[in-house]
Amino acid sequence: MNPADRDNSDGEGPARSPRRQLYGRSKGKALRAAQAARIEGQLPALTIPLDRLAEGPGPLFSRPMTEFRLEIGFGGGEHLAAQGRQNPGIGYLGVEPFLNGVAKLLAAIEADSLDNIRLLRGDGRDVLASLPEACLTRIDLLYPDPWPKRRQRKRRIVDPAFLDAVVRALAPGGEFRFATDIDDYAGWTLARVLPRTDLVWLAETAADWSEPWTSWHRTRYEEKAIREGRVPGYFRFRKA
Repeated sequence: MNPADRDNSDGEGPARSPRRQLYGRSKGKALRAAQAARIEGQLPALTIPLDRLAEGPGPLFSRPMTEFRLEIGFGGGEHLAAQGRQNPGIGYLGVEPFLNGVAKLLAAIEADSLDNIRLLRGDGRDVLASLPEACLTRIDLLYPDPWPKRRQRKRRIVDPAFLDAVVRALAPGGEFRFATDIDDYAGWTLARVLPRTDLVWLAETAADWSEPWTSWHRTRYEEKAIREGRVPGYFRFRKA
């Protein structure tokens, strides 16, 4: 965290540039030989070049796509790979800082010959900052690090600057989708979204946030959360 980014009483700090320090693990246990080979052999060709994103996502793919979506924090890639399989005409951008998760997604891309996914090992805010306006139809933020302690809350990715960047990148009518198993983070996010006029919460009944949306693919993280008694929430917001 930059020394100039001082905290305020709720731990969020003032709105600022989306380019902030990225917290959390970047590596886990040592990669297996096959995983390391994919990182070295496949990842360079699939990596999202930030310096070329001003042209939009289209040039990243070898064939035309009908629309483009971004998933921030894809974990082991289960949801993103499933989306790529279900929607071969949609171009997907995935971002994840955890090397082992990137290796798992590369295995799924190879196994299913998915040519509609590009990825970055890094910070989703950098992708949002590099894209042109109104180029995405959906942005998914799935189970971000909750940073539950009060002094850690400034590390949460959802803040006014992040939401500004989401709205900027979404096309009119596009959706921002957020999933979490932490009640406090659900409340935190709603408290920052609901006062806005450029994002509209689509929930009409409790079932709209207590049940996953259509085409949802459960991740291993979510399965673990449910086993441990945590209840996921699924939130959809539309760009006005």
